[in-house]
Amino acid sequence: MLVCAVAGCDRSAGTPADLALTGVTVVDVAAGTLTPARTIVVTGDRIVAVGDSAAGFAPARTVDATGRFAMPGLWDMHVHFGGGEALIDENRHLLPLYLAHGITTVRDAAGDLSPSVLDWRAAVAAGTLQGPSIFTSGPKLEGIDSVWPGDLEVGSEAEVRAALDTLQAMRVDFVKITENTLTPALYMYGLREAISRGFATSAHVPVAVTLDQASEAGLRSIEHMSYLLRGGSPREAELSAAVAAGTMTAAEATTAMIDSFDEATALETYRRLAARGTAVTPTLNGSRILAYLDQDTHATDSYLQYLGAGLKATYEGRVTRAAGDDAAAVARRHERFEKAARLLPLLQKAGVTILAGTDAGFLNSFNYPGIGLHDELEVLVRYGLTPQQALAASVVHGPAFLGKAADFGALAAGKRADILVLDRNPLEDIRATRAIHALVLRGKALDRAALDGLLTEAKTRAAATSAPR
Repeated sequence: MLVCAVAGCDRSAGTPADLALTGVTVVDVAAGTLTPARTIVVTGDRIVAVGDSAAGFAPARTVDATGRFAMPGLWDMHVHFGGGEALIDENRHLLPLYLAHGITTVRDAAGDLSPSVLDWRAAVAAGTLQGPSIFTSGPKLEGIDSVWPGDLEVGSEAEVRAALDTLQAMRVDFVKITENTLTPALYMYGLREAISRGFATSAHVPVAVTLDQASEAGLRSIEHMSYLLRGGSPREAELSAAVAAGTMTAAEATTAMIDSFDEATALETYRRLAARGTAVTPTLNGSRILAYLDQDTHATDSYLQYLGAGLKATYEGRVTRAAGDDAAAVARRHERFEKAARLLPLLQKAGVTILAGTDAGFLNSFNYPGIGLHDELEVLVRYGLTPQQALAASVVHGPAFLGKAADFGALAAGKRADILVLDRNPLEDIRATRAIHALVLRGKALDRAALDGLLTEAKTRAAATSAPR
């Protein structure tokens, strides 16, 4: 039986529709269940019905998806666009690359191309630019003389307020705060002020601020799993206070926190984060790549053919730094990554919301836009999540974090028609997300040939670039 979401639809006449996917098994990611032999009917950019046939509708196009699996399009909840104005075109050409890998929405977590990203956000929404839907923080809040290009540097409460005025005028989707030179006091002030203005907040956490302090202030998402190691130390408050007082360096305190990690303490901390609604975006695959550069230099990665020369050049800094590490430093890299990755089951047990994001984009070496999310999902499963939990971290928790659960997160009448059609069952094997048969993007179907065409176009454009001098 079809459930119709079109007011006054007339089944006897056959209500016009744009697309029907027939015979497909619908994946309910939130519930972790499958419903076989379904028909999904689409009009405009919305799903108007899901049922056992297209009876009552007259679709302009019917696609037989018998034997295949349909789920919501993937969300990458942590990407970056940047590298300076010379790389605007290279960054814009990443947008179809995301689509080619089934990613229909990205959350841009700050870079140095915010005006361009805001333009792309509007153009994608208007249908004049082909790419995933974009949610963006715009420029992030930082301290004076930060190492990050393109941020909003603040040194006083008045400057924090002015920066947030700027972000409000940009109509950003959330606020990102980091800690390179931002003082702990201004970090906390900026967090509270952003929340008071109704923004969702996403942040790194300074060592001088405990995870509990940031969470109590209302932080919605901690970016990167490495920060969560500190929450497992019974000494976290003591050591954070020492950093704030200037009697210990951040590096010394971090090492002491990791060395004193205790699983019971971690679980208690994570349960408090969960109770307050503080999510975590682990970005584990990017950390794994950097931790193990001694074992895989990625110099022969086939995916490099899709990236422009300018973006590839931004990878060099971190590669060079990693190459300078001695054997002890390399061993520490491995150990810290493994400790951080193995927190996943604890976070899940504590009820913390996990968001699937890659950190892909400029600077982050060999952490590739597009395919990187599939790598991230695999890493999440390898270190303790089920395929259903990993998928939910992308397509269920992502929309919920941004207040978009009414429009996304499931294949049901009234939801946005961003539909990923797979050859295999992703609840059984997370690698099935790579077996993409077709993509429906805002109601428009892109078959495998069209997706391959996006890859070919990306390869051609990348080959025509040259690194900035």
